[in-house]
Amino acid sequence: MSRNPEKSGAEIEALAKLDEAAVDTSDLAEIADWSKGVRGRFYRPRKQSVTIRLDSDVVAWFKARANKGRYQTSINQALREYMEHRR
Repeated sequence: MSRNPEKSGAEIEALAKLDEAAVDTSDLAEIADWSKGVRGRFYRPRKQSVTIRLDSDVVAWFKARANKGRYQTSINQALREYMEHRR
């Protein structure tokens, strides 16, 4: 496939118009064993930017324990655990 978006779009449209029987899949490996598959492995929830006012000692506590400055991720995880516990 082309890296040119316009050309790629035309290629995709042309492929979409093909009958399924006309598509050659003989060189694709069949995957029969899904036992090691993990549901949601690549799922990442959509993030929404918000402004929130937190006590400075709470922010300092999360910053002190955060890995590589990812304190917002830690706060999000804490809120998620609280939310799931309350469901």
